[in-house]
Amino acid sequence: MTQVHTARFGLGQIVRHRDHAFHGLVMDVDARYAGPAAETGVVASDQPFYRILVADTEGGVIAYAAEEALEATPEIEPLSPEDEREWFTVDAQGRHAPRSQRLQ
Repeated sequence: MTQVHTARFGLGQIVRHRDHAFHGLVMDVDARYAGPAAETGVVASDQPFYRILVADTEGGVIAYAAEEALEATPEIEPLSPEDEREWFTVDAQGRHAPRSQRLQ
């Protein structure tokens, strides 16, 4: 029987990585690990994995993290409209994509 996992975090939500203590913005979610084989280490691959935009002084990086390593951070405000325009393009349906990618 296939087990169904529901993602705990939504697109645009601010999360914190428990081990590495960075905060970031959820950009994408995979239902299960979708990276190179054998690179999950001790982390279970049959859980949601998230692409997290982590901003720093040099710009931003994308982290790929397992759901079990993340926690919600309700005390952090969502992106301001100015930050949203700096980091994302938004189409007529309100979908967001990193500025480096085109929406189709």
